[in-house]
Amino acid sequence: MPIEQQHIQALSALEFKARQVVEGFLAGLHKSPFHGFSVEFAEHRAYNSGESTRHLDWKLYARTDKLFVKRYEEETNLRCHLVLDASSSMYFPARGDAGEFNKVEFAVHAAAAFIQLLRKQRDAVGLTVFREAVALTEEARSNAVHLRHLTRHLEQLLTADAPARGHRTGLVEALHDIARRAHRRSLVVVLSDMLDDAGREEEVFDALQHLRFNKHDIIVFHVVDRKRELDLALEDRPYTFVDVETGAQVKAHAAEVREGYRQAVAERWHRLKLKCGQYRIDLVEADINAGFGPVLLEFLTKRARLY
Repeated sequence: MPIEQQHIQALSALEFKARQVVEGFLAGLHKSPFHGFSVEFAEHRAYNSGESTRHLDWKLYARTDKLFVKRYEEETNLRCHLVLDASSSMYFPARGDAGEFNKVEFAVHAAAAFIQLLRKQRDAVGLTVFREAVALTEEARSNAVHLRHLTRHLEQLLTADAPARGHRTGLVEALHDIARRAHRRSLVVVLSDMLDDAGREEEVFDALQHLRFNKHDIIVFHVVDRKRELDLALEDRPYTFVDVETGAQVKAHAAEVREGYRQAVAERWHRLKLKCGQYRIDLVEADINAGFGPVLLEFLTKRARLY
């Protein structure tokens, strides 16, 4: 079948990559309970003159010489709000390091893949991007033009510079904003490294509780570079560690601080896990070095469980 040039040109680079990721992922699920992730065929009905021929079953017509239309299971009407962190800390590691994704690039590609998965289900998708404050809000809709519009916004983040230092992450404000705007029960998907000010940890959970109080379901993808940020897998030599949000600097030898650092990171993760469990929020580690498969599987599992 020839490839139509206009169809290629209509796809942005990010949308094309997202489709490849999703199709490859779904192909790997052919023996799983998620086989056929789309609106499922239910039955046939007689074709009525004048209606669209889009869903005609031509194979059945060849056998019976009668026109029948495929009917599908009822749509789910899921509304999903993607919440993407584009604060300074998400631009770690610096672009160009061994050709790897940094955290914001990983989050953008994951969000684009989620949009493709939701598109297959005719689900409505909204997008919120935040830095020190909410930078973008798009309400949840399901039409193709809107979903392509969201992908364009995500694509712009891939070429944007990191925000200036000296600003805190605005996760609290972004979550409260969605809780106020989303009037129907929705699935809220947060892609963030959760590196808001340490003193605001309780405020973050208050904001998440605000969403739960409004009956929204939440899954938080904790975007991290496990090798560098959690394991501190650095050479045993002195380093100057720079806070990418405030610019504060600390000089230390990696071997001397590694164990204490790992313990502090583990304790913080434990607190996050406990609080999320208390509010019935799914918390998932999204390691930028582990690929998109684990993230997509967690997302698909959550969606299948709820709807």
